[in-house]
Amino acid sequence: MSGPETTGTPAYRVWALPGIPEVRAGDDLAKLIAATEPGLVDGDVLLVTSKIVSKAEGRIVEATDREAAIDAETVRVVARRGTLRIVENRQGLVMAAAGVDASNTPAGTVLLLPEDPDASALAIRDGLRDALGVEVGVVVTDTFGRPWRNGLTDVAIGAAGVRVLDDLRGGTDAHGNPLGATVVATADELASAGDLVKGKASGLPVAVVRGLAHVVAPAEETDAAGGARAMVRVAADDMFRLGTSEAVREALYLRRTVREFTAEPVDPGAVRRAVAAAVTAPAPHHTTPWRFVLLESPESRTRLLDAMRDAWIADLRRDGRGEESIAKRVRRGDVLRDAPYLAVPCLVTHGSHSYGDERRDTAEREMFVVAAGAGVQNFLVALAGERLGSAWVSSTMFCRDVVREVLDLPDDWDPLGAVAVGHAAGEPRERAARDPEAYLTVR
Repeated sequence: MSGPETTGTPAYRVWALPGIPEVRAGDDLAKLIAATEPGLVDGDVLLVTSKIVSKAEGRIVEATDREAAIDAETVRVVARRGTLRIVENRQGLVMAAAGVDASNTPAGTVLLLPEDPDASALAIRDGLRDALGVEVGVVVTDTFGRPWRNGLTDVAIGAAGVRVLDDLRGGTDAHGNPLGATVVATADELASAGDLVKGKASGLPVAVVRGLAHVVAPAEETDAAGGARAMVRVAADDMFRLGTSEAVREALYLRRTVREFTAEPVDPGAVRRAVAAAVTAPAPHHTTPWRFVLLESPESRTRLLDAMRDAWIADLRRDGRGEESIAKRVRRGDVLRDAPYLAVPCLVTHGSHSYGDERRDTAEREMFVVAAGAGVQNFLVALAGERLGSAWVSSTMFCRDVVREVLDLPDDWDPLGAVAVGHAAGEPRERAARDPEAYLTVR
């Protein structure tokens, strides 16, 4: 008779640990676990449900209003639908309701997540070493939903003595292909394995995994790695940081005028995606009154900006401006010259109606101008969504003939300024708060 033990096939065992009593504030979890005579050996991994950690740490709070408790634990709303909120909580975890739990706790109270789950795991690990003389790993688990997947699973929110991530990058697969992006979430896999035997309502809050001693590491290694917090993706790497409506609001908020850019090149595809968003703006008579001229080569940008500068200087001299005043005004256009990418939005009025009446004809053109402005706003917001900075500068509107000539545009294309595009050289200044009520009139 053969099995994994005799054939050398990789295998592990996982079982729930019976005998854990009802946990109360102030209890020592390591002592409660040791008292069950768990038979732990070096290299075992304990999977401990966060609820009993929270109870032991006194994270039960009076809260007749669970929403208020969620507010207090929330750092950032990621997505909202009705009363359901997916948020980033104070532990840095993105989850439903900030992890605030109203189940398995007395009426009128709610249970918060451990203040520092990694520290909680460390305390349990050290306590078991003192009580039983064993070197084990500890993972504190909680239940998460996941984007694009139905159902819940347990994941690691705290860890000590466990290599939470297995970075395979730089290695090869069985066929010799290089592994360029494979980082295995070992601690999450352990958490979900434990959940299969703990269950959600069976009163078995601790599980043990045996046979995976290679994931248990010395304290100095795992503590330096940051515990389970190392598994939280940083904002810069998170492609799905916001829900739909929140992403729109965030892009609107991020839409700032950027006047200093880095030399990092702009992805032309990102600009084209922004144009695709721009042309969804509303327009009169089912028309398409937007055109975008993209200046992607340094030569095209320099040629246009030099011609515009000469035109501005000539205009200012005709106005009687002094050379110092002229130089100051010309410098305002430096943001266009310094940007690595320019776009010139243009208005076309194809499909407009002529009424033979000045008042109505003026209103007709204004409709098209408003529609074109909506397209430009869409463009700027979409650029912000692509994490690109921008500055809309009106200068091309003051020398439209020059712009049309240099860019070889049709006579009926009216440039509506220019948009400098690039990566911001620094954080934008804080926007002055505006009370929307100051801009409302209700009848």
